[in-house]
Amino acid sequence: MSAYVFVGPTLPLEEARKELDAVYLPPACQGDVYRIARKRPGIIGIIDGYFERVPAVWHKEILWAMSQGIHVFGSASIGALRAAELAAFGMEGVGTIFQAYEQNELEDDDEVAVAHLPAEQDYEPASTAMVDIRATLASAESNGVVGRATHETLLRIAKALYYPERRFERILACAAAEGLPAQELKGLEAWLPSGQVDQKRNDAIEMLRQMRCRLESGFEPKQVRYHFEHTTLWEKARLTAGNADPAEHPQGGPLLLERVLDELRISGDKYRLTHQAALARCLSLDETWRQGIRPTAETVQHAAEQFRRENGLCEFTAFEQWMKQNHLSVEEFLELMEDEARLNWLEASAGLEVASHVPDHLRVSGEYEKLAGRALDKQHTLEICGLANPTLADAGLTYEELLRWYFQECLKRPIADDIPRYCRATGFVSEDAFRTSLLREFCYSSKNSATQKRNPAAS
Repeated sequence: MSAYVFVGPTLPLEEARKELDAVYLPPACQGDVYRIARKRPGIIGIIDGYFERVPAVWHKEILWAMSQGIHVFGSASIGALRAAELAAFGMEGVGTIFQAYEQNELEDDDEVAVAHLPAEQDYEPASTAMVDIRATLASAESNGVVGRATHETLLRIAKALYYPERRFERILACAAAEGLPAQELKGLEAWLPSGQVDQKRNDAIEMLRQMRCRLESGFEPKQVRYHFEHTTLWEKARLTAGNADPAEHPQGGPLLLERVLDELRISGDKYRLTHQAALARCLSLDETWRQGIRPTAETVQHAAEQFRRENGLCEFTAFEQWMKQNHLSVEEFLELMEDEARLNWLEASAGLEVASHVPDHLRVSGEYEKLAGRALDKQHTLEICGLANPTLADAGLTYEELLRWYFQECLKRPIADDIPRYCRATGFVSEDAFRTSLLREFCYSSKNSATQKRNPAAS
């Protein structure tokens, strides 16, 4: 069973990986849980998530994930908040912060909010969460560093600050300006480096450990008692919300899928064609999951090698640049290749069945009549001439000349660098089949051209 965890400023990746072998993703925003749930992991853990500049992870996508048999954990930050809100539906909360939200001791989102640096700087926190300030000041009072009155005043000062401004040096400066006992403030300042409590980090680690125990002990798919309603709002959010860029975008904030779709829509017919291809991909992957297809590490590696070779990405620098431009981490690239391996299997096993649906697609698109008419005329013409299966000798060409004729004269483009790849991309079962098709087309075109020269009216 695989595990995915959304984490950012709460816990450094190096620490997280020591606790749980999982795929770690940036802070979640709306659509991310749905997107990952479609990969059918066993467990999803939510620690960090966006909530201000972009839409926050939606309750409904978590409910949908659980209805698909996926166990969803939450802790520390927005994960604790969502877990408290959805505990009655089966989301599993972990840690002190989750318990405080569940018991209504905490209510505000800003209790767990922090400002942080971008992904390139590992989401380094730039402020301190209010829940960590509360835990730290409670510890300071219990250790005799500050008294009850100072403790309560410091909490009031911290809560009044906008969350990106919550730092102990700012809180202490405000406290000094209000005239709090200088001796207590100096004692607190000296105590903080060793005494500060990182409750969010502690809760996140506890969640990862619980997830690891669940994975090690084995478990059945999640069972829920509710019926998931596919409302119009859900369908709209499912189709349009999401995070196309799993990393922090250079201009600040995640790149929403809707913005990418806008660029595609304004390109005209390309949207319709891309949408049809994406629909086919979606349904095909669903079928591989339904059939329980699990690619081996070898088949995934083969798919990755083939993809890099066919796209000119064999050199690491080119591959690294491609991943950056396509907003993919190494883990996400391998997930993409796992999907490609599934699709390769399905294409190989369902090729004939798919081909049987092509005529109906051509009829609906209005292309069948023209293609069928030309195919019949070609077949008739070549049979009369005894060229049903022509050879290079019949055409009077070498293979290189045939390729030059096809690519440069017919398609008005350079000859493909990788002919076997071109054959696969255009649906030919082999290069021999491709060559035979070209020979038939050359002979047919030559006969038509000769006929038109003898009888111009025929054109």
